[in-house]
Amino acid sequence: MLSTHWRIIALFFTHALAAGAIHTRIPDLQQLIGLTEGQLGLVLIGQPLGALSMFLFSSAIVERFGPRRMILWLLPIVVITAALATVLLNPITLFVLLALNGVGFSLTNIAMNVEADRVEAATSARVMNTCHGAWSVGFLLTSLLGATMRGLHVAPAIHLWALAPVLIGLIAFVVLPMPNMPPRPHTDGAVKKLAWPTWATMGLVAFGLGAGLTEGASRAWSIIYLRDAFDVAPFIESLALPALLLSMAGGRLVADRFIDRYGPVRVARSLSALAVLGMLAIVLAPNAYAALAGFLAVGIGICVLFPLMLSAAARLGDRPASQNVAATTLIFQLVNLGAPVLIGSVAEGFGVRMAFAMLIPLLVLTVTMAGQLRPKD
Repeated sequence: MLSTHWRIIALFFTHALAAGAIHTRIPDLQQLIGLTEGQLGLVLIGQPLGALSMFLFSSAIVERFGPRRMILWLLPIVVITAALATVLLNPITLFVLLALNGVGFSLTNIAMNVEADRVEAATSARVMNTCHGAWSVGFLLTSLLGATMRGLHVAPAIHLWALAPVLIGLIAFVVLPMPNMPPRPHTDGAVKKLAWPTWATMGLVAFGLGAGLTEGASRAWSIIYLRDAFDVAPFIESLALPALLLSMAGGRLVADRFIDRYGPVRVARSLSALAVLGMLAIVLAPNAYAALAGFLAVGIGICVLFPLMLSAAARLGDRPASQNVAATTLIFQLVNLGAPVLIGSVAEGFGVRMAFAMLIPLLVLTVTMAGQLRPKD
């Protein structure tokens, strides 16, 4: 049997496998449906819109049903909606399926982060960044599988429908034996129905926004960038996302020991500065291989910034951790809601290279806001 620590790490890994499979096939779905970059940006807004509809209520749902039950019920929805997107080839249908995918993704994402914080609180051992490292490994593996399927010209429908029963079986294997960990103590005894943001959570979003949007933009547009900007084989195009995820996974798996030694603020400032340099390398890349090196640097730079934001929110202690995690994620998704449309419009008008350039000021903001990670008295 897996220990409590390994069980939560395995959950993050499984979540990534379930959530990430569709991302390498977005360029194929774009071409199958016949969408321009601007139209694709409008369709991609479905996922953050679906997620946004749940965040205010997610804390109450977590406290009512518990993280384990939420994940067991909702993570299969992420798998099934991704598979359906490959056969129901219509822009409106894809938008709806991505919205449902976003509902399942967001609720299970909050649930597993709350559960990871509960494990940390119960065991006094830092595990959040390792969990997100396992998530990156899972996303990397599913991205490499997608790259291979694209290189072999396997249809998206065959790829994702064959994967669906395997993923659902793995979800049951990992989640069913999970224990119910006690919630982290907090000063506010009431559990409110709505997880409204606070000034503290808004400050944390200002820190984590650049990393989150960079990761999201890379998932959706990195392969398209290499496809449109450079004359390389489809397999090389598909390596853009795995390059980012490989460095993110490696960084997250070793990050906890560095954070314990140097503190979250110093680590966050150093890594976010590296992310700025990596994004500059992507924007100025003269060839596909230089761009791939830039994605590797960006992956290292942003690897722990998002989990540090969530961990700091869970540790605020002014109210239940689920409320602060949900509120932080709510603000993040509100901003993220318009990002696909904006990036798609810039990509259509000026190219994907300029769309990535827009992320540089947000990464600079992350450098300046790293002090928000200091524990609140």
